[in-house]
Amino acid sequence: MVDRAPPQAYRPPPWELLALIAVIALFEILLELADRSILFDPSLRGRVYVAGAFWSGLLHGATPVFALQPYTMFISHALLHGGFLHMAMNLAVLAGLGKYVGERYGAGAILPTFVVGALGGGAVFGALSTAPLPMVGASGAVFAFLGVWIVSDWRRLRDRGATIRPVLTRVLTLAALNVAFFFALSGMLAWEAHLGGFLAGVLCGVILENRRDARTRRALAAARGARDPRLH
Repeated sequence: MVDRAPPQAYRPPPWELLALIAVIALFEILLELADRSILFDPSLRGRVYVAGAFWSGLLHGATPVFALQPYTMFISHALLHGGFLHMAMNLAVLAGLGKYVGERYGAGAILPTFVVGALGGGAVFGALSTAPLPMVGASGAVFAFLGVWIVSDWRRLRDRGATIRPVLTRVLTLAALNVAFFFALSGMLAWEAHLGGFLAGVLCGVILENRRDARTRRALAAARGARDPRLH
């Protein structure tokens, strides 16, 4: 007779993740309705892009629409997308990896990872891209979650004494997919934002893993102290 492990209870996604997804989806739904002249008018998407997309030129002397735009665009670009399919692809990955990050490190890690990824993606895009076109999308922030996942998987394999080859394979696969999509989209892929978000995510992953390890060590020390009063 084979014993079966009891099924794990379903854990709903953290509300922080659901709220983030809802805000991003709401922006795109409103713009889609405007595109179809159902709500507002078709010029809305263009006007929103002017104010909220990431414009590299603003870092090199271009005149902003408002004073804080060169700063706000580092976050606002991650809340906008180029269409419903673009948004759906990003949110699908964000939902899965965001839930993983919330379960491993706590729900409080989700929004900081998103923000740091958006900032990192914008920073590297602004530093490397000279394109006059705007950049929109949460993919830089999504790649931050990929970076956190890569670091956590590397730590897990390292602690077990297993080979880290699967982690290296995933990194190379991500790089290859970016190259393939870059050519498939005729150069319209903001790979710079992906790179910046991923590097920011790796940094976040190292910090989050170190904090998790420290909490584990404290918990083990407290448990040993409870068993042996002489340690107090």
